Amino acid sequence: MERQWITIQMFSKSVLDHIAHAPSPEGRKGRCCFHRSAPRETMAWSESVDTLLANKDGLAAFRTFLKSEFSEENIDFWMACEDFKKTKSSAKIASKAQKIYSEFIQADAPREINIDFTTRDHISQNISEPTLKCFDDAQRLIYSLMAKDSFPRFLRSEVYEELINKQQNGNQKRWLPFL
Repeated sequence: MERQWITIQMFSKSVLDHIAHAPSPEGRKGRCCFHRSAPRETMAWSESVDTLLANKDGLAAFRTFLKSEFSEENIDFWMACEDFKKTKSSAKIASKAQKIYSEFIQADAPREINIDFTTRDHISQNISEPTLKCFDDAQRLIYSLMAKDSFPRFLRSEVYEELINKQQNGNQKRWLPFL
């Protein structure tokens, strides 16, 4: 429990330091990439994982959160699969599939994702002749893991709460300059 609290504190500090020192799109300091979204958009991230992942800033905030939990390989794998599905060239399909396989799927991969033996074995048996759907089952499992486990923790995280609060306070100050 104490280690988890220290990790949360370190994550909160690193994100808040980033907020304080990162330039905004207009060149001003004091707003991080997560604050480029309108407050309504940031609050909408809580509607679903799809809403969060479809928003560039939401994806960046979620990835930062997963990195703090030492599980960023999940979002990286999911994103690699999304990119892979858009591949047109059959030569590129084979090379991209091999790269995803060696980075995330094979036993002892440097960024091995947590999937069941059956799914891993099925991919391993078919990687020599990959299709654009060869990672679909694994991607569904990882998506489900993020949706049911990581996403709810992200929404309860201090960082997400602080993003919402900062944006709401910023909105009030914009409309009420005397605050």
